[in-house]
Amino acid sequence: MTQRTPSRARTSAAAILLLATFFAASGERPVTGDLAVVNVTLIDVANGVRPAQTVVVDGGRISAVLPADAATETTETVDGTGRYLIPGLWDFHVHLTYDARFTDAMAGLFLNHGITSIRDTGGPLEPVLEAVAALRADGVTAPRVWYAGPLLDGEYVVYDGDGRPPLGIGNPDPETARANVARLADAGVDFLKIYEMVRPEVFEVLVEEAEARGLPMDGHVPLSMRARDVGPRVQSLEHLRNIEMDCAASPEALLAERRNRLANRQGMSGGDLRSSLHSLQRIPAVEAYDEQECGAVIASMTSTIQVPTLRLNALGLQPPFGRADWDALLPKLPADVEEEWRAATEASRQSAPMRDTTFGAWSLRLVRLMHEGGVPIAAGTDTPIGFAAPGYSLHSEMEMLVRAGLTPMEALEAATVHPAAFFGLTGEMGRIEVGYLADLVLLGADPLADIANVRRVQAVVTRGELLDAEELAALVR
Repeated sequence: MTQRTPSRARTSAAAILLLATFFAASGERPVTGDLAVVNVTLIDVANGVRPAQTVVVDGGRISAVLPADAATETTETVDGTGRYLIPGLWDFHVHLTYDARFTDAMAGLFLNHGITSIRDTGGPLEPVLEAVAALRADGVTAPRVWYAGPLLDGEYVVYDGDGRPPLGIGNPDPETARANVARLADAGVDFLKIYEMVRPEVFEVLVEEAEARGLPMDGHVPLSMRARDVGPRVQSLEHLRNIEMDCAASPEALLAERRNRLANRQGMSGGDLRSSLHSLQRIPAVEAYDEQECGAVIASMTSTIQVPTLRLNALGLQPPFGRADWDALLPKLPADVEEEWRAATEASRQSAPMRDTTFGAWSLRLVRLMHEGGVPIAAGTDTPIGFAAPGYSLHSEMEMLVRAGLTPMEALEAATVHPAAFFGLTGEMGRIEVGYLADLVLLGADPLADIANVRRVQAVVTRGELLDAEELAALVR
């Protein structure tokens, strides 16, 4: 059997016949399948570290996990000696259609970096449906994808298409909210996402309708509500957004002030109204942190997955432009994006440090507090917003999670197990076990020794298909 390390090689029919003859003579029957990764160290949250293992894939699923010296007879083999195999990674916060320059390039960029599953967290329905259909088409090499469709906003819509991408739709009253949920459910969305301008009575209807249809609910904390009242009602929350306002002293007074301003007597746009409230309360709330109030907020969210997007919130603390591998990334991006981002990179390197880092530092602290309080954390990036290169930025997010206090194994959990749990898929995703989907990443160095080693992608198995280093490179420009 010809092995590869990890360049492509296929076992010839003659070699298969020779091996079959040998094993028949020796009395040992080889395990058959499509692919074997031989003599590799396995790492997953459920099973820890398992050195010297062989993983067999057949029909898109893991069919066997064996000692390294076990006999196998597969169409393809990869020599995993000195390498590490982890479950395929998720980016749990993606916008496929936010920047059309990226849409067609995303699949290849994600797989190139070991991301085999993505969750699209908001975009106009028809373009999102088109992008999802392209990723799910027969014969396409692409990550698995789940999607929400448009953001379910309130009477005033933040992303209304006027100076901002048209990501949201209005829900000014319960009747409209019911109709919108019905329309999205009929379109086949996998979950719903609630946004910041929703009023409490509309929030109630959205949650009720989602539960009736068995759809998970994601969102931001609406500005008209308190985080401790929203968290227990949804399955995930994004960006830590507006949680700081409920972690401050006198959160009731802050809520009353927001509700008064949300009446919008000046007739502001949804985007401007939201920005004004963030400017008014975000940093003062961080500075007025109250341990007891925040403890109550965190306690309310132990069943709510938090997607902190630390690489975005704390961009000023870890700007991508300063990384040693940033310049090597740029040529992988669409040509017009490369040109734009290269100019921004040079400008950043020649200017003063980035914007105020108060909220970034607070985000790291809040993730640590949440983690210590038993709140599940998931890894998402807001790709492609804020210089989030598809795939590359997920590695940065995992590094930031470790910086916030998670162990490398817990960062892997955030990028494998918790995203699968949101969709009720922990029985077939997030582990290297028999029967699980064959989404796997072969790394050249130990991610538990340094989480940055998740960047050392040498091969990817997606839906049971092996992509070696050469094939991964061919997926990007």
